[in-house]
Amino acid sequence: MTARLGGVVAIVTGAAGGLGSAMARRLAADGATVAALDLATGPAEPRGDDPPGSVTHWTCDVTDRSAVTRTVDEVAARFGGVDVLVNNAGLLSGRASLLAATPEELHRFYDVNAVGPLLMVQACHPHLRDSTHRGRVVNVASRTFFTGAPGQIGYIASKGALLGMTRVMARELGEHRICVNAVLPAQVATPGTRAHSDDDVVARSMSQQAIREFVTPEDVAGLVAFLASADGARITGQSLVCDGGGLLH
Repeated sequence: MTARLGGVVAIVTGAAGGLGSAMARRLAADGATVAALDLATGPAEPRGDDPPGSVTHWTCDVTDRSAVTRTVDEVAARFGGVDVLVNNAGLLSGRASLLAATPEELHRFYDVNAVGPLLMVQACHPHLRDSTHRGRVVNVASRTFFTGAPGQIGYIASKGALLGMTRVMARELGEHRICVNAVLPAQVATPGTRAHSDDDVVARSMSQQAIREFVTPEDVAGLVAFLASADGARITGQSLVCDGGGLLH
């Protein structure tokens, strides 16, 4: 890996495992100083040298405005700003009929999958605006918005909202040269997805792809790293699918 993100400070939410952990590792491998946020990471490590390529963990509930503001302020003070925000924290879904869905359930998905990213962007905005790297926001959405998977109305509706928010954010933040994009992964076999989909479901999804190989967390992390790099400086308002051509089916 080259240090193409040397000098860059990145925040990745939902980074205790799965996709978020892979994204944090890849950004660090490319030279970024990474703050990995999650509900279950424990307190931030004692202050050290924090060299480029390091990952430091913070506990943060992205639905709690005061926690988000406090954490972003701590990250910016410790590392000298924030250049990249990856909104990966999300609530996954099992499957149940829409006829059984409740308003409370939909609000729960919206709080994590849509309101959380909004709060993170609002808190990070002053730092992204002032970034010499040109600020970047990457929202992790879902290709299920296009497939309309039955039984996941709350999850899909909230991820669809995030796609719409990505476009609005790109328009409104463009005056500050901040790029905002969404990535839409395939069904990746992480601990989170395995809680709702067994090996047969994941394999069946892969079998419908043009490239019949499992998409890995590292594949998605590579796309995020590209969007965070200098090569992504003119890409904004886009929804990029990383699924081996599954949506071609």
